[in-house]
Amino acid sequence: QVQLVESGGALVQAGGSLRLSCTASGRTFSTYTMGWFRQAPGKGREFVTAITGSGSMTRYADSVKGRFTISRDNAKNTLYLQMNSLKPEDTAVYYCAARNLAPVVVAAMYNYWGQGTQVTVSS
Repeated sequence: QVQLVESGGALVQAGGSLRLSCTASGRTFSTYTMGWFRQAPGKGREFVTAITGSGSMTRYADSVKGRFTISRDNAKNTLYLQMNSLKPEDTAVYYCAARNLAPVVVAAMYNYWGQGTQVTVSS
């Protein structure tokens, strides 16, 4: 089992940047595929990006390609999301999630979730 804690959410102006972190408990972090999802008010949980345990493969939603970068530091049990060129439509609660198998875009297929961190982008 793994416990996840996100941090780094903030209020930022459009065009700005932000880096989110997700710290995991346990000694098996490197065995988990990790993902970032987001949920805006009144909307469902949306896939943002995911990365394999080794970091060798990533997937991105079309809406964030070229602007967001996922990375991980297995020695620190930490997942990152670098967000550049932020837009008001990126406003949401951002969640990190973990699963044992390959990266997928379906939230229900992730077994472990953090509590979320709020990102607000002002226009």
